[in-house]
Amino acid sequence: MIVELTGFKGRMIWDKSKPDGQPRRMLDTTKAFMEFGFKAKTSFEEGLMKTIEWYISTKQTKQIK
Repeated sequence: MIVELTGFKGRMIWDKSKPDGQPRRMLDTTKAFMEFGFKAKTSFEEGLMKTIEWYISTKQTKQIK
């Protein structure tokens, strides 16, 4: 999804000799909703896009300094 959202046109190469990261997890927010009415308003894709935009703007700001 990151490749898609960033428009990356390169080739991804996975090093299978390295750990492949965290096992998949899925958060159950049922308790948060029951306890204090929390319900996410941002989809995963939208949140990821906002994170990418923040990263790009922060990276550009740091390079200027």
